[in-house]
Amino acid sequence: MAIKRAASEKMEELQRLRDEAHLGGGQSRIDRQHGQGKLTARERIAVLMDEGSFQELDPFVTNRSNDSKETTTTYLGDAVVTGYGKVNGRTVFVFAQDFTVLGGSVSEAVGEKICKVMDLAAKNGAPLVGLNDSGGARIQEGVASLAGYGEIILRNALLSGVIPQISVIMGPAAGGAVYSPALTDFIFMVKGTGQMYLTGPDVIKAAIGEDVTHEDLGGWLPHSSESGVAHFVYDGEEECLQQVRRLLGFLPQNNSDDPPFSLLPDSADREDPNLLNLVPEDPAQPYDMMQLIKSIVDLEDFVEVHEHFAKNIIVGLGRMAGNVVGIVAQQPKNMAGVLDIKASIKAARFVRFCDAFNIPIVTLIDVPGFLPGSDQEHRGVILHGAKLLYAYAEATVPKVSVLTRKAYGGAYIVMSSKHLRGDVNYAWPSAEIAVMGPDGAVNIVYRDEIKNSDNQEATRKMLAEEYRDKFANPYIAASRGFIDDVIDPAETRVKIIKALDMLANKRDTLPPKKHGNMPL
Repeated sequence: MAIKRAASEKMEELQRLRDEAHLGGGQSRIDRQHGQGKLTARERIAVLMDEGSFQELDPFVTNRSNDSKETTTTYLGDAVVTGYGKVNGRTVFVFAQDFTVLGGSVSEAVGEKICKVMDLAAKNGAPLVGLNDSGGARIQEGVASLAGYGEIILRNALLSGVIPQISVIMGPAAGGAVYSPALTDFIFMVKGTGQMYLTGPDVIKAAIGEDVTHEDLGGWLPHSSESGVAHFVYDGEEECLQQVRRLLGFLPQNNSDDPPFSLLPDSADREDPNLLNLVPEDPAQPYDMMQLIKSIVDLEDFVEVHEHFAKNIIVGLGRMAGNVVGIVAQQPKNMAGVLDIKASIKAARFVRFCDAFNIPIVTLIDVPGFLPGSDQEHRGVILHGAKLLYAYAEATVPKVSVLTRKAYGGAYIVMSSKHLRGDVNYAWPSAEIAVMGPDGAVNIVYRDEIKNSDNQEATRKMLAEEYRDKFANPYIAASRGFIDDVIDPAETRVKIIKALDMLANKRDTLPPKKHGNMPL
């Protein structure tokens, strides 16, 4: 009887401690969290994970108490909830910063907890999702807090290209706290509550006299559209976490696995006659490349990455005949699909992600060139454009491209050309491949003839049409083997799927080296 009573008392003690851990910073702070329209750390995990699958680790770890008034109280679990569970039936590791405990600040103990799940994710080859809501380093713990950040950041770097890493900014992320998310593969932000900045408004005001709000400085809008820090933004926390689940459904568990196959009810032999009229006859008239993307992927299911950033290029994930593909495509209806600094950075990073995780790359091309001008040159378009060249040249995954209209100059080379180890390169009959566009070319080649003409504009127009007919077509490149075939636009999906099927067992290598020195 005494033994049973002792056992019962121990179980009661266990439950009491679990209940205490689940309260985090206490009910009043939980209520405050809810009052701000935010879920708690555990509520967020519950939305992210398959129902009932989450297994918490280290719920009884406590903050290291010191003489500071704010930290004399110990909190079970400290300011982060860590563990693992299932997302879409596959193992995922997670940490969720708990703002109810000392503002979610990173302490020595918090750093150790996060590092433990990162190490477990690495050992088990499973994705890691970090739910960020933190005031930054715990000032009261001094250098020990900074050490925690350093250990996390080290693992972010070492695990890059090994397991998918996703960060979700659901509250503040300030100072050193922003560098860990920046090293992960994808950053999600919640509108209105998610904020990222190195130095806050008060510090900026004191240092340089600039007045700026938290939202204008580090909110979703500047980071999704201007800086490119955020890849995805959503209105609410639940929607955001559901989209994280959706993205994980396209990603492999690690760099040794293939992406998950999911056969949807869409025929691999489906043709689309509507594509015959997609490209306008007028070479200066825009069209929506998203129509082509939706046409070639299974059931029009496409996850666009960086939707609000560098809209002149589209990147994202879809499936073709059940297999995941990464898609890179110019967007002619935005800046004519020209390549500039932001577009080059956006595409290069995405290409390297796909290559790291065994995702074939499909490139849809309509590019008039790189954006000219002193602003682009002075801000380093040469270096940033070279990043995209480097990414395509380095990539060893299957690479299939389709040229719909324009491919001029260096922009022709960069977009998965045969010269950068493109595996299969198709073109539509409307394709134009040349050193530069007809108008620019005739101004150089026929400068004197135009100058001496009685009607310079008419002569220029005539010569441009002759140049277009003679040189700006896919057949010259095809005659050299730089284009593998000129295809019927209606057959684009069919041709790409057959090419990818042929390339399923592709093996390509890089020269032995520690690593390259890509232009940064």
